[in-house]
Amino acid sequence: MENIRVERKQWMFIVVVIFMLMVTSCSTSEVDGRNKSGLPDPKAGAQTRYEGEMSKELPFVYTTKKELSITFNGMGDKDRMEQILDQLDLYDIKATFFVPGMRVAEEPDIAKEIVSRGHELENNTLNRLDLTKLSYAEIFKEIQLANEIIEEKTGITPKYLRTKTGEYNEEVRIAAAQAGLDAVVYYSVNPQDWDMKDAQTIAEYVSKYITRGGIITLNSDVNPEVIKAIPLIAEAVKRVGYEIVPLGKLAAGGSERKLLAQIPGYDAAKRNKDYQQSKYEIIESKDTDKKEIALTFDDWGTDYKVTQILDILREYDVKSTFFLRTNGVERNPNLARAIVEEGHEVANHTYSHPVISDLTLEEIQDEVVKSHQVLTEAIQQKPAMLFRPPTGEIDDKTAKIVAAAGYPSIILYDVTSLDWDVSVSAEQITSTILKETENGSIILLHLLDEINTAEALPAVIQELKRKGYTFVKITDWMN
Repeated sequence: MENIRVERKQWMFIVVVIFMLMVTSCSTSEVDGRNKSGLPDPKAGAQTRYEGEMSKELPFVYTTKKELSITFNGMGDKDRMEQILDQLDLYDIKATFFVPGMRVAEEPDIAKEIVSRGHELENNTLNRLDLTKLSYAEIFKEIQLANEIIEEKTGITPKYLRTKTGEYNEEVRIAAAQAGLDAVVYYSVNPQDWDMKDAQTIAEYVSKYITRGGIITLNSDVNPEVIKAIPLIAEAVKRVGYEIVPLGKLAAGGSERKLLAQIPGYDAAKRNKDYQQSKYEIIESKDTDKKEIALTFDDWGTDYKVTQILDILREYDVKSTFFLRTNGVERNPNLARAIVEEGHEVANHTYSHPVISDLTLEEIQDEVVKSHQVLTEAIQQKPAMLFRPPTGEIDDKTAKIVAAAGYPSIILYDVTSLDWDVSVSAEQITSTILKETENGSIILLHLLDEINTAEALPAVIQELKRKGYTFVKITDWMN
């Protein structure tokens, strides 16, 4: 019996080699890299490097929809793939599988089963080599032959490429375009299951970094714990209120991001050493007889926490001002954009959240300007030109330096419940805010994950509304 298996593998290897030789012959029949329409021709050879537009990069999808994708690399044996597919079916998940051309040639029935279950099948290269170390002709061959085999064996024409590790360079993107592929796919969430982590560890990592438009990467042929992790990941996504969709659907619902320099107001913040005569205004509250108050949020959190807060604000029809720490925004621009689309305004809270009065002029303005640029690119529009210093600490010199950089409106607060402290309960947060709030108050809250702000928020809003207060954004007062 063992001899039969060996002979079968040898025979499959011979078949694959013959197939590769055949498609290689077909692929080198043309040398200009284009079809009659002038577009990249998937059948064209790689002797002439394609001079057209590169395939897109897809590390995540720019979208505010509550959607993300699960993708798998490689193709395990029949038993493991059946278990993965059964778990996906059980939780009604449609995933995207990046499969190597050689494995599809060896066991096409597995690839066909993936497709028959409603999942997407994409290109994981021919042999999963490190494409960044190959010549252009070799890169193209690895991509094109995988395309040919997948289409021949399954009838599916791949749209996307991912290398074994996800790494790529411009040569890979150009070769992918010449092979007719839309994008080279990276990922935004990688729990590194190949390091033989257990299912709970894999799922906890994914849960922590879930994002709108996120691309989760798992391996189907390395760690069997991935099978047990699927239900845990499905539950984590459900808790946030998001949906898992195939990568093709996720990408189709996304939008193009303009480059920073294309966005009006991107240069509203600039480095400026001439600060001595700068004028600024520090606002702690609004002098008004109206029963108006401003609810503001500082810092940053995960999708789970921020989405929870956004849902509460929507339920009670409250618009707020968010002062965002933008090294967090940089890693998750979709969430910042979602805040704006909910009707709130976002403003500058520095890039890395330092105590700015301890910094040099250059360091302060670097924090302010970089934060402005990250925020502008994330939300694709000019943010509210309001600045709040981390910890609320600021002096005259620091305020002038911030104003010289383009932010003369410095917003502090008159009501704080110290909600950033995990030991402060929801009841304590609520009690402090209700006791201290008056006409024109600016209330400070935070977006941090482990604190009790979201638990306190419904009671805070309900009681303040019962007292007759209405909620405004800071710029409503400024205007």
